[in-house]
Amino acid sequence: MAERISAADFDEKVLRSQIPVAADFYSDSCIPCKRLSPVISRLEEEFSGRVKFVKINVNFDSELAEQYDVMAAPTVVFFRDGNETGRTRGAVTQETLTGAIEELLF
Repeated sequence: MAERISAADFDEKVLRSQIPVAADFYSDSCIPCKRLSPVISRLEEEFSGRVKFVKINVNFDSELAEQYDVMAAPTVVFFRDGNETGRTRGAVTQETLTGAIEELLF
């Protein structure tokens, strides 16, 4: 399961990560977020050790959502070497996320 992080550990866990990061900005009350969750779990297994997956609750860490222009949940923001490299919005398919992750890795 993706690690839940907050603004307090975002720099350490995301921006200073030695491997690329997929940050899932979500809300507990969001139906599309709940649909995306098992997809992210499968991708965590597939890309284990190559990509770190984290979850950020937009209700509790709204300043992070604002800082990264997350206007709707779910939004998955991809980071590499401390920089945003891409994002997906909405309950996208596993194939869409896989493609975005493969771009992140290469």
